[in-house]
Amino acid sequence: MPGTITNAEIIQTIVNSTQEVFSMMLGLEVNAGEAFVGASAGTESGVLALLGFAGDWSGTGSLSCSAALACRIASQMLMAEYEGVNDEVLDAVAEVANMILGSVKTHLETTLGSMALSTPTAIYGRHFETRRVGSQEWVTVPFPCEGETIRVQLCLAPARDRSAVFHPGFSLPHTMQI
Repeated sequence: MPGTITNAEIIQTIVNSTQEVFSMMLGLEVNAGEAFVGASAGTESGVLALLGFAGDWSGTGSLSCSAALACRIASQMLMAEYEGVNDEVLDAVAEVANMILGSVKTHLETTLGSMALSTPTAIYGRHFETRRVGSQEWVTVPFPCEGETIRVQLCLAPARDRSAVFHPGFSLPHTMQI
C-alpha cells in the first residue's frame, strides 16, 4: 500500500536531486531559493521540460529556465558553445530534467510506491501558458544560477483509478470507451 509524503519532504528531495545533478553533470553549484506550494507557473518564456509520473501516485514534473540559461546548461553539458536555442539545447535541458526528476522519482518510490516516468518533452518559446487540469497544487523550488533562475516543479496525487494505470509488460485493453 502506498504511503504519503509531506510537501517539505518533496521540497528536500527536489533540492538534493537538483544540487547533485548540477554538481556532477554540469559542474555548477546551485542553492535553492524559497520553495512554495501553489498554482502552476502560468505564462512563461524560455525553455520548459515536462515529464509525466504514473503509478500509485501520478502527476507531472517540470524544469524551466530562460533561453540564455538553457544555452549555458547545454554548453556545460555538451562542452560546446550555444548562443541560441536549437535541438541540442532542448535535448540537454530535457536530459537534465530527466536526471533530476528521475532521481526525485527514485527517492519518492520508497514511500509512495512504484512509479514510471515518461520521456521528457521540451518546449521553447515566448509567452506560452501552462496549466495542469485538476486542483492539485504544485511544489515549486527556484534555484538562482548565474543571475537567472531555474524552477523545478512537481505536482503529484494518489492515482484515482489503479485499473487505468499502465503496467510495463502487460497488454493494454483492446477496447476504448469514448
